[in-house]
Amino acid sequence: MRHTTIACSVLLLIFAGCSDGGAAGRAAPCCPTASPGALIAGVQDVEGAFNTESYDEIAENPFLRVVDTPLSTLAVDVDTASYSNVRRMLNAGQRPPAGAIRLEELVNYFPYDYAAPSDNTPFAVHVDVAECPWTPAHQLVRIGMKGKTFEEGQRPACNLVFLLDVSGSMDQPNKLPLVKRSIRLLLERLGARDRIAIVVYAGAAGLVLPSTEATNEEAILRAIDDLEAGGSTNGAEGINLAYATAVKHFKPGGVNRVILATDGDFNVGITDQSRLVRLIQEKARQGVFLTVLGFGMGNYKDSTLEKLADKGNGAYGYIDDIAEARKILVEQAGGTLVTIAKDVKIQVEFNPAQASAYRLLGYENRLLAKEDFNDDQKDAGEIGAGHTVTAFYEVVPVGVPVSVPQVDPSRYQPVRTAEQGTTNDELLFVKVRYKDPQAETSRLLSCAVPAKAQPFDSAPADFRFAASVASFGMLLRDSPHRGTSSYDDVLRVAGASVGADEGGYRKGFLDLVRKAQTAD
Repeated sequence: MRHTTIACSVLLLIFAGCSDGGAAGRAAPCCPTASPGALIAGVQDVEGAFNTESYDEIAENPFLRVVDTPLSTLAVDVDTASYSNVRRMLNAGQRPPAGAIRLEELVNYFPYDYAAPSDNTPFAVHVDVAECPWTPAHQLVRIGMKGKTFEEGQRPACNLVFLLDVSGSMDQPNKLPLVKRSIRLLLERLGARDRIAIVVYAGAAGLVLPSTEATNEEAILRAIDDLEAGGSTNGAEGINLAYATAVKHFKPGGVNRVILATDGDFNVGITDQSRLVRLIQEKARQGVFLTVLGFGMGNYKDSTLEKLADKGNGAYGYIDDIAEARKILVEQAGGTLVTIAKDVKIQVEFNPAQASAYRLLGYENRLLAKEDFNDDQKDAGEIGAGHTVTAFYEVVPVGVPVSVPQVDPSRYQPVRTAEQGTTNDELLFVKVRYKDPQAETSRLLSCAVPAKAQPFDSAPADFRFAASVASFGMLLRDSPHRGTSSYDDVLRVAGASVGADEGGYRKGFLDLVRKAQTAD
């Protein structure tokens, strides 16, 4: 397969917490399997107190017959919020609600050692096939992407606007104080070419730090230190002011981004999600992108925040402690800030001569209609500098029994059979479309994948570790597709494939699996 590489421009908005008020369910970009209005709310905290956290219901992807549905189409997703949010709950002794567990975000939380692009394309694409560990008669297909990285000094200049909620509910250690510490960390990665502004909102919005050179640390730190929580929340005024500030100082060819740090609970101003989405989409088309960082618990509105990030050409992360802030804003600053490809879509065509059925693991709210793949007007996912993206398909080979709902034969169309597969030595064909960050026309990459699965134990360590994370997610969700998965198997496979583990995230995963065993 060819490889891909690009640069981009963005705007930063940080938006955090508020006192009360509701948020509607998250609407999928297109062809959703999840019901956008169905929320999982009222999670019990460890003391038994009722809270108002809300999560979309997720209907897991079923197995589909290849002869009926040979094409699978999705938008890529680099969000990681689900993993750190699930970690927060398990660390508190809670079992996460199923709606909080997005399988792709668990898998994509970890960096993987995919080869970077070797040409001028923004990312490289890799495909592996191995036996499926939880159902050995099946095959597991991994599609992996690796975004290009920038050498020190090559990163585009940044025009960042932080939007901070300073309403009364933010006066908790894991909210505004953690937001302030997080911004200080990001300053470590900025230089003389970069600018920062800070907008706050509570009952009213205000510009507490005009756009300032990042090297003027004294002024920036003074503005951060002076932030205090109090009042109700008017998120709408803050968003408008933050975008206006970003547009005023727009850097052509640079990173123009708003970073929103919030629990997503709006109670004054624009509470209608559709109006917020239209505003964010309009600004994204103008080159000002959005990153969403979630903070806090108790009134956390996951369903709102994921939707805003998706529509703002940005990523969604959840910061539960200062170590997670360092991961997102320091270690992965390139991916958090610099978009290298937008509207990235994957379409997989399965060969009926080799595969009788398949199932996409996760990405339920990122599914696209097959016609959307070639439609450049359809919004899709973004990839940041250095990002890795992983998608798994579980494939049922021809001849292996599988229970899949049947459809009646067509009265007018010819019935397709497995024998009609024209290339018998291919399992599937992968196509990827993407746009450069400032372009409106997509480019196409493609490759054929041979029908040859290696034994799972012989698969690359990264493949095995990622599969163990997917297995863990299915166990947490009590998925009907978990097969022979067990926490002991997850610990065995993940423990044997930890590898170098820079940052210790994989060892942290092992600890989390043990806590999940206890929670059960």
